[in-house]
Parts: sequence; structure tokens; C-alpha cells
Amino acid sequence: MKPTDITAHPVPGKALYKVTEAMTMLSQSRSVIYEEIRSGRLRSITRGRSRLIPASAIPEYVELLEREASNEGVA
Repeated sequence: MKPTDITAHPVPGKALYKVTEAMTMLSQSRSVIYEEIRSGRLRSITRGRSRLIPASAIPEYVELLEREASNEGVA
């Protein structure tokens, strides 16, 4: 599967996503995805030499961004 074939929505039944798939789903660059992983904001696992994003981590990350955005408006 090419990165251009990936939809912006999670695939039902798929448990793990490659970083390139997460990039597409989250509309983020590779460097942003890896920075979010390093900072602990986006969960990931390493399988051999591959970094994979659990399917459950995608909506958790989106919820985190939504919370942060709603808190920015509160002063």
C-alpha cells in the first residue's frame, strides 16, 4: 500500500499503524509525529526496527489536541 492510498480515517479492525499512515490520518509531518512520540503525547510501540502507532492512540491524541485547543480560549 502506498501512502497515497491511505485514507484519513482509521481502518476498522487494524490494531497498529505505520508512522506514514499516522502522518496521513493526523495531517502531520513525519518530524511532528516523531516529536509527539518523543514527548509522550502520541503513544507508540517498537516492533523490531519499526515504530508503530496503536489504533487507540490516534483518537486519544486527537482528544488531547481538542482539550488543549478548548483550554487556550479559557483565561
